[in-house]
Amino acid sequence: MYSDTNVSTAPKVNLFIGGKPTPAMAGGYFERLDPSTNLVASRAACGRSEDAEHMVAVAAANFAKWAATDVLERAAVLRRAKALIPKYRDRFAQLMLSEIGAVDDWVDFNIQVAANAIEAAVNLALKYPSTLHTDETSDSYTIRQPAGVCLAIAPWNAPIVLAMRAIVFPLAFGNSVILKASELSPATHSLIAEVLDEAGVPKGVLSVMTNAPEHAEEVISSFIANPAVRRINFTGSTRIGKIIASISAQHLKRCLLELGGKSPLIVLKDANLELAAKAAVYGAFLNQGQICMATDRIIVEQAIADDFIKVLKSMVTDLVSGNPRHKHVKLGPVASASIAARLSALIEDALDKGATQIAGAARRGQFIDATLLDHITPMMRIYSEECFGPIAGIYRVDSPEEAITVANNCEYGLAAAIFTRDLTLARNMASQLESGMCHINSATIKDDPSMPFGGLKSSGYGRFGSEACVDEFTEVRWITVAPP
Repeated sequence: MYSDTNVSTAPKVNLFIGGKPTPAMAGGYFERLDPSTNLVASRAACGRSEDAEHMVAVAAANFAKWAATDVLERAAVLRRAKALIPKYRDRFAQLMLSEIGAVDDWVDFNIQVAANAIEAAVNLALKYPSTLHTDETSDSYTIRQPAGVCLAIAPWNAPIVLAMRAIVFPLAFGNSVILKASELSPATHSLIAEVLDEAGVPKGVLSVMTNAPEHAEEVISSFIANPAVRRINFTGSTRIGKIIASISAQHLKRCLLELGGKSPLIVLKDANLELAAKAAVYGAFLNQGQICMATDRIIVEQAIADDFIKVLKSMVTDLVSGNPRHKHVKLGPVASASIAARLSALIEDALDKGATQIAGAARRGQFIDATLLDHITPMMRIYSEECFGPIAGIYRVDSPEEAITVANNCEYGLAAAIFTRDLTLARNMASQLESGMCHINSATIKDDPSMPFGGLKSSGYGRFGSEACVDEFTEVRWITVAPP
């Protein structure tokens, strides 16, 4: 999938169509820069609408055969892909390092959860196999069938697991899939196709589109408008999710949207402060906080706030951002200069309006140290805006009831966490929180591909994982038979 024809050592990525790398029809490549060095990390083909049309035609032509393939055979192919992932680990690590500044721990997290996602998809397909042959012994029955061509749009921040999840669930049910790679991780996303191709996914059943940022709307609109595309799944920002939902609605296309978050972690006065602080640091700063489930808001009861902050501060002093190629660096750069500028503006706005900085320092280009801001109030931008970076705000409250009010006073509703020794109270609070997921005495970041994953409110709709996602990628039909 890569060639050495250019003078740079950066990989050159073509479109993946019909089981082979293919240049874009109009030619041309765009560059993704390494966020740590600003050197070229990868060059990827500039796909356009004509490439999208061709890709859909190939996917549609190869759909029927894959749909008719026995579920056990499809399962075997996907499990071969799972077994192959370790072989690709070092290539994935190098690409994630250069394209998004990932540290090794984040690479290994991606690889492990991607493998789990494959197994979860296989198990679900085996439990709900597509039925393509009628049951002549009944005069009224239902059949479940693959939906058709599925468009998967995956983000850059967790490029392996989120792209693999977007691909393997529809594949397992017998659909053909087109992955629209992120402009920030095109080589990482394209390597996933190589894994699945080696595992035996038939030629043409999986395609990968790369495109320059300025052509994203053209390419996505072309895909969604095509009658052969029957399902869309998108993981990414709420802003873009609204655009995709709007385009999909115009064409009456069903879409699954897993969007932004501003996850609260609630610490009650009887909590294990050490445990809560570890979860808060993990949730806020893993992958530089560039995770949809990241702990954006730390809501702590006033009675123990000062003690908790002391514990928290002691755990973040060494979380200094640097080039992840250097040993002992635990926090890499944020993905782009524009993200760094936006985060810096959020911090400055909070400080100007009365917040106290507990940890962190002035940004250095795209390098931002772990930042904790205390005394967050509604007048600050950070109170309501998603950070998606290594920043967490501390919100002081006087009671569990106020904690719920503050947590729910947000347009997002993806993940939440509660720390308390009173499990009865915790379960009651969890039922009142407006979030798709809630974890008691553990971090907001938790991923089990066999469980329903998704959010409420502006965090999207639909679910990956578990029985909740079966209808996302299949059609149920009712058949009746009357005497002739």
